[in-house]
Amino acid sequence: MTIFHGLSAFPITPADTEGRVDIDAFDRLLDRLLVAQVHSVGLLGSTGIYAYLTRNERRRAIEAAVRRLDGKIPLVSGVGALRTDEAVALARDARETGADGLLLAPVSYTPLTEDEVFEHCRSVAEAGALPLCLYNNPSTTHFTFSPALIERLSRLDHIAAIKMPLPAGQTVAAELEDLRDRLPRDFAIGYSGDWGCTEALLAGADAWFSVLGGILPNTALRILGAACNGDADTAWSINARLTPLWDLFRSYGSLRVAYAMAHELDLTEAMPPRPVLPLPEKGVQGLRAAMREIRDVEDKELASPLVNGPSHD
Repeated sequence: MTIFHGLSAFPITPADTEGRVDIDAFDRLLDRLLVAQVHSVGLLGSTGIYAYLTRNERRRAIEAAVRRLDGKIPLVSGVGALRTDEAVALARDARETGADGLLLAPVSYTPLTEDEVFEHCRSVAEAGALPLCLYNNPSTTHFTFSPALIERLSRLDHIAAIKMPLPAGQTVAAELEDLRDRLPRDFAIGYSGDWGCTEALLAGADAWFSVLGGILPNTALRILGAACNGDADTAWSINARLTPLWDLFRSYGSLRVAYAMAHELDLTEAMPPRPVLPLPEKGVQGLRAAMREIRDVEDKELASPLVNGPSHD
Protein backbone atom coordinates (compact mmCIF):
# COMPACT_ATOMS: atom_id res chain seq x y z
CA MET A 1 0.00 0.00 0.00
CA THR A 2 1.22 3.51 -0.79
CA ILE A 3 0.55 6.59 1.30
CA PHE A 4 -2.22 7.51 -1.15
CA HIS A 5 -4.47 4.57 -0.27
CA GLY A 6 -7.20 4.24 2.35
CA LEU A 7 -8.54 7.06 4.49
CA SER A 8 -6.56 10.30 4.19
CA ALA A 9 -7.89 12.52 6.97
CA PHE A 10 -7.81 16.27 6.40
CA PRO A 11 -7.98 18.29 9.66
CA ILE A 12 -8.39 22.02 9.96
CA THR A 13 -5.30 24.05 10.88
CA PRO A 14 -6.43 26.18 13.84
CA ALA A 15 -4.87 29.63 13.80
CA ASP A 16 -5.43 33.06 15.33
CA THR A 17 -6.73 36.10 13.47
CA GLU A 18 -3.21 36.93 12.27
CA GLY A 19 -2.68 33.47 10.81
CA ARG A 20 -0.43 32.04 13.53
CA VAL A 21 -1.05 28.33 14.02
CA ASP A 22 -2.31 27.24 17.46
CA ILE A 23 -0.08 24.21 18.03
CA ASP A 24 -1.87 23.02 21.18
CA ALA A 25 -5.23 22.87 19.43
CA PHE A 26 -3.59 21.32 16.39
CA ASP A 27 -2.16 18.57 18.60
CA ARG A 28 -5.63 17.78 19.94
CA LEU A 29 -6.96 17.36 16.41
CA LEU A 30 -4.03 15.15 15.43
CA ASP A 31 -4.43 13.01 18.55
CA ARG A 32 -7.89 11.96 17.39
CA LEU A 33 -6.38 10.76 14.11
CA LEU A 34 -3.63 8.89 15.93
CA VAL A 35 -6.10 7.07 18.16
CA ALA A 36 -8.29 6.12 15.20
CA GLN A 37 -5.25 5.10 13.12
CA VAL A 38 -6.26 6.72 9.85
CA HIS A 39 -4.12 5.69 6.89
CA SER A 40 -2.61 9.13 6.31
CA VAL A 41 -3.02 12.71 7.46
CA GLY A 42 -3.62 15.28 4.74
CA LEU A 43 -2.08 18.45 6.09
CA LEU A 44 -2.55 21.92 4.59
CA GLY A 45 -5.23 21.01 2.11
CA SER A 46 -8.20 23.26 1.47
CA THR A 47 -9.65 22.38 4.86
CA GLY A 48 -6.19 23.05 6.29
CA ILE A 49 -6.34 26.68 5.00
CA TYR A 50 -3.00 26.43 3.18
CA ALA A 51 -3.82 29.41 0.97
CA TYR A 52 -4.25 31.66 4.03
CA LEU A 53 -0.97 30.79 5.78
CA THR A 54 2.52 32.16 5.28
CA ARG A 55 5.40 29.91 4.35
CA ASN A 56 6.70 30.10 7.92
CA GLU A 57 3.36 29.09 9.43
CA ARG A 58 2.99 26.22 7.00
CA ARG A 59 6.42 25.00 8.06
CA ARG A 60 5.46 25.32 11.75
CA ALA A 61 2.35 23.23 11.07
CA ILE A 62 4.36 20.51 9.33
CA GLU A 63 6.94 20.46 12.11
CA ALA A 64 4.19 20.14 14.72
CA ALA A 65 2.47 17.33 12.82
CA VAL A 66 5.72 15.42 12.28
CA ARG A 67 6.49 15.71 15.98
CA ARG A 68 2.99 14.65 17.07
CA LEU A 69 2.54 11.78 14.60
CA ASP A 70 6.07 10.54 15.31
CA GLY A 71 6.18 8.33 12.24
CA LYS A 72 3.09 6.36 13.27
CA ILE A 73 0.93 7.70 10.41
CA PRO A 74 2.17 9.00 7.03
CA LEU A 75 1.94 12.75 6.57
CA VAL A 76 1.00 14.31 3.23
CA SER A 77 1.54 18.07 3.04
CA GLY A 78 -0.13 20.52 0.68
CA VAL A 79 2.33 22.72 -1.21
CA GLY A 80 0.05 24.76 -3.46
CA ALA A 81 1.00 28.37 -4.27
CA LEU A 82 0.39 30.90 -7.02
CA ARG A 83 3.98 30.99 -8.25
CA THR A 84 6.04 27.96 -9.17
CA ASP A 85 9.08 29.14 -7.19
CA GLU A 86 6.91 29.42 -4.07
CA ALA A 87 5.48 25.94 -4.55
CA VAL A 88 8.98 24.59 -5.13
CA ALA A 89 10.17 26.19 -1.87
CA LEU A 90 7.19 24.77 0.01
CA ALA A 91 7.89 21.30 -1.39
CA ARG A 92 11.48 21.49 -0.20
CA ASP A 93 10.32 22.71 3.21
CA ALA A 94 7.93 19.76 3.48
CA ARG A 95 10.67 17.27 2.62
CA GLU A 96 13.19 18.86 4.99
CA THR A 97 10.76 18.93 7.91
CA GLY A 98 9.78 15.28 7.54
CA ALA A 99 6.62 15.00 5.43
CA ASP A 100 6.15 11.67 3.66
CA GLY A 101 4.32 12.99 0.60
CA LEU A 102 3.08 16.09 -1.16
CA LEU A 103 -0.29 17.35 -2.38
CA LEU A 104 -0.22 19.91 -5.19
CA ALA A 105 -3.09 22.05 -6.43
CA PRO A 106 -2.45 24.37 -9.41
CA VAL A 107 -3.53 27.55 -7.64
CA SER A 108 -4.09 30.35 -10.13
CA TYR A 109 -5.29 33.88 -10.67
CA THR A 110 -4.65 34.08 -14.40
CA PRO A 111 -6.30 30.99 -15.97
CA LEU A 112 -3.67 28.35 -16.69
CA THR A 113 -3.14 26.21 -19.77
CA GLU A 114 -2.45 22.49 -19.61
CA ASP A 115 1.18 23.04 -20.62
CA GLU A 116 1.61 25.59 -17.82
CA VAL A 117 0.18 23.20 -15.24
CA PHE A 118 2.34 20.37 -16.59
CA GLU A 119 5.52 22.41 -16.15
CA HIS A 120 4.41 23.65 -12.74
CA CYS A 121 3.77 20.10 -11.48
CA ARG A 122 6.98 18.79 -13.02
CA SER A 123 9.06 21.48 -11.28
CA VAL A 124 7.47 20.89 -7.89
CA ALA A 125 7.73 17.10 -8.16
CA GLU A 126 11.43 17.32 -9.02
CA ALA A 127 12.17 19.74 -6.20
CA GLY A 128 10.17 17.88 -3.56
CA ALA A 129 11.49 14.44 -4.51
CA LEU A 130 8.65 12.83 -2.52
CA PRO A 131 5.58 10.91 -3.70
CA LEU A 132 3.22 13.59 -5.00
CA CYS A 133 -0.55 13.57 -5.34
CA LEU A 134 -2.11 15.93 -7.88
CA TYR A 135 -5.03 17.89 -6.45
CA ASN A 136 -7.82 18.28 -9.01
CA ASN A 137 -10.01 20.88 -7.32
CA PRO A 138 -11.61 23.01 -10.06
CA SER A 139 -14.15 24.67 -7.74
CA THR A 140 -11.24 26.34 -5.92
CA THR A 141 -8.42 26.58 -8.46
CA HIS A 142 -10.60 27.11 -11.55
CA PHE A 143 -8.50 24.55 -13.40
CA THR A 144 -9.61 21.04 -14.34
CA PHE A 145 -7.10 18.26 -14.98
CA SER A 146 -8.17 16.52 -18.19
CA PRO A 147 -7.67 12.75 -18.47
CA ALA A 148 -4.99 13.44 -21.10
CA LEU A 149 -3.08 15.76 -18.76
CA ILE A 150 -3.32 13.30 -15.87
CA GLU A 151 -1.90 10.65 -18.19
CA ARG A 152 1.03 12.91 -19.18
CA LEU A 153 1.81 13.77 -15.58
CA SER A 154 1.56 10.16 -14.41
CA ARG A 155 4.67 9.37 -16.45
CA LEU A 156 6.83 11.79 -14.45
CA ASP A 157 9.01 10.72 -11.54
CA HIS A 158 7.45 11.12 -8.09
CA ILE A 159 3.89 11.86 -9.32
CA ALA A 160 2.02 8.90 -7.87
CA ALA A 161 -1.64 9.76 -7.37
CA ILE A 162 -4.50 12.14 -8.00
CA LYS A 163 -7.21 13.51 -5.73
CA MET A 164 -10.33 13.80 -7.87
CA PRO A 165 -13.59 15.72 -7.38
CA LEU A 166 -16.86 13.89 -7.81
CA PRO A 167 -17.64 13.68 -11.53
CA ALA A 168 -20.51 15.48 -13.19
CA GLY A 169 -22.32 13.82 -16.06
CA GLN A 170 -21.05 10.29 -15.44
CA THR A 171 -20.72 7.80 -12.61
CA VAL A 172 -17.57 7.43 -10.55
CA ALA A 173 -17.28 3.86 -11.84
CA ALA A 174 -17.24 5.04 -15.47
CA GLU A 175 -14.64 7.72 -14.74
CA LEU A 176 -12.48 5.25 -12.84
CA GLU A 177 -12.61 2.76 -15.69
CA ASP A 178 -11.46 5.40 -18.15
CA LEU A 179 -8.63 6.60 -15.90
CA ARG A 180 -7.46 3.06 -15.08
CA ASP A 181 -7.14 2.36 -18.81
CA ARG A 182 -4.90 5.43 -19.21
CA LEU A 183 -2.73 5.38 -16.11
CA PRO A 184 0.05 3.16 -14.75
CA ARG A 185 -1.18 0.25 -12.69
CA ASP A 186 0.33 1.59 -9.47
CA PHE A 187 -0.99 5.14 -9.90
CA ALA A 188 -3.51 5.80 -7.10
CA ILE A 189 -6.89 7.42 -7.77
CA GLY A 190 -8.79 8.85 -4.82
CA TYR A 191 -11.80 11.10 -4.38
CA SER A 192 -12.95 14.03 -2.28
CA GLY A 193 -16.43 15.46 -1.84
CA ASP A 194 -17.38 13.43 1.23
CA TRP A 195 -21.06 13.06 0.33
CA GLY A 196 -20.14 11.03 -2.78
CA CYS A 197 -17.23 9.02 -1.49
CA THR A 198 -19.23 5.97 -0.39
CA GLU A 199 -20.09 5.52 -4.06
CA ALA A 200 -16.45 6.13 -5.01
CA LEU A 201 -15.12 3.55 -2.54
CA LEU A 202 -17.67 0.95 -3.62
CA ALA A 203 -16.65 1.62 -7.23
CA GLY A 204 -13.03 0.79 -6.38
CA ALA A 205 -11.35 4.13 -5.63
CA ASP A 206 -7.98 3.75 -3.93
CA ALA A 207 -8.47 6.54 -1.40
CA TRP A 208 -10.95 8.78 0.33
CA PHE A 209 -9.51 12.26 0.94
CA SER A 210 -11.87 13.20 3.72
CA VAL A 211 -12.89 16.31 5.63
CA LEU A 212 -15.09 14.10 7.83
CA GLY A 213 -12.08 11.89 8.52
CA GLY A 214 -10.21 14.88 9.89
CA ILE A 215 -12.75 15.45 12.64
CA LEU A 216 -14.78 12.20 13.04
CA PRO A 217 -12.28 9.60 11.87
CA ASN A 218 -13.99 6.51 13.26
CA THR A 219 -17.16 7.18 11.31
CA ALA A 220 -15.19 7.61 8.09
CA LEU A 221 -13.21 4.44 8.82
CA ARG A 222 -16.40 2.46 9.32
CA ILE A 223 -17.66 3.49 5.88
CA LEU A 224 -14.32 2.74 4.26
CA GLY A 225 -13.95 -0.59 6.03
CA ALA A 226 -17.43 -1.71 4.99
CA ALA A 227 -16.89 -0.62 1.39
CA CYS A 228 -13.54 -2.36 1.09
CA ASN A 229 -14.97 -5.54 2.60
CA GLY A 230 -17.75 -5.55 0.01
CA ASP A 231 -20.44 -4.76 2.59
CA ALA A 232 -22.33 -2.19 0.56
CA ASP A 233 -25.42 -2.33 2.79
CA THR A 234 -23.47 -1.25 5.87
CA ALA A 235 -21.56 1.43 3.97
CA TRP A 236 -24.77 2.93 2.56
CA SER A 237 -26.54 2.65 5.92
CA ILE A 238 -23.87 4.72 7.69
CA ASN A 239 -23.74 7.14 4.77
CA ALA A 240 -27.52 7.64 4.98
CA ARG A 241 -27.23 8.73 8.61
CA LEU A 242 -24.77 11.37 7.50
CA THR A 243 -27.18 12.93 4.99
CA PRO A 244 -27.92 15.97 7.18
CA LEU A 245 -24.18 16.59 7.50
CA TRP A 246 -23.62 16.21 3.76
CA ASP A 247 -26.43 18.73 3.17
CA LEU A 248 -24.61 21.21 5.41
CA PHE A 249 -21.32 20.60 3.56
CA ARG A 250 -22.99 21.39 0.25
CA SER A 251 -24.97 24.36 1.56
CA TYR A 252 -22.25 26.15 3.52
CA GLY A 253 -18.98 24.60 2.35
CA SER A 254 -17.13 21.89 4.25
CA LEU A 255 -14.55 24.36 5.62
CA ARG A 256 -17.10 26.33 7.65
CA VAL A 257 -18.78 23.14 8.84
CA ALA A 258 -15.48 21.53 9.87
CA TYR A 259 -14.65 24.51 12.09
CA ALA A 260 -18.11 24.38 13.65
CA MET A 261 -17.71 20.66 14.31
CA ALA A 262 -14.38 21.30 16.05
CA HIS A 263 -16.11 23.92 18.22
CA GLU A 264 -18.92 21.52 19.14
CA LEU A 265 -16.32 18.94 20.21
CA ASP A 266 -14.39 21.55 22.26
CA LEU A 267 -11.24 20.95 20.26
CA THR A 268 -10.52 24.59 19.42
CA GLU A 269 -12.04 28.05 19.50
CA ALA A 270 -10.26 29.05 16.28
CA MET A 271 -12.38 30.61 13.57
CA PRO A 272 -12.04 30.26 9.81
CA PRO A 273 -9.57 32.75 8.32
CA ARG A 274 -11.19 36.04 7.37
CA PRO A 275 -12.78 36.99 5.11
CA VAL A 276 -14.40 33.55 5.52
CA LEU A 277 -17.15 33.85 8.14
CA PRO A 278 -18.12 31.07 10.55
CA LEU A 279 -21.15 28.89 10.08
CA PRO A 280 -24.31 30.96 10.71
CA GLU A 281 -26.54 30.12 13.65
CA LYS A 282 -29.07 28.31 11.46
CA GLY A 283 -26.27 26.06 10.23
CA VAL A 284 -24.97 25.50 13.76
CA GLN A 285 -28.39 24.30 14.88
CA GLY A 286 -28.56 21.96 11.92
CA LEU A 287 -25.06 20.69 12.70
CA ARG A 288 -25.94 19.90 16.29
CA ALA A 289 -28.88 17.82 15.12
CA ALA A 290 -26.71 16.07 12.53
CA MET A 291 -24.01 15.26 15.10
CA ARG A 292 -26.58 13.76 17.48
CA GLU A 293 -27.63 11.42 14.69
CA ILE A 294 -24.11 10.12 14.08
CA ARG A 295 -22.59 10.26 17.58
CA ASP A 296 -23.21 6.59 18.30
CA VAL A 297 -21.50 5.63 15.03
CA GLU A 298 -18.44 7.68 15.97
CA ASP A 299 -18.35 6.29 19.52
CA LYS A 300 -18.40 2.63 18.48
CA GLU A 301 -15.01 0.97 18.68
CA LEU A 302 -13.69 -0.44 15.44
CA ALA A 303 -13.15 -4.13 16.06
CA SER A 304 -10.61 -4.47 13.25
CA PRO A 305 -9.63 -1.18 11.59
CA LEU A 306 -8.65 -1.53 7.96
CA VAL A 307 -4.86 -1.49 7.66
CA ASN A 308 -4.23 -1.76 3.95
CA GLY A 309 -7.06 0.30 2.57
CA PRO A 310 -8.66 -0.26 -0.80
CA SER A 311 -6.86 -1.86 -3.69
CA HIS A 312 -7.70 -2.99 -7.19
CA ASP A 313 -6.61 -6.03 -9.15
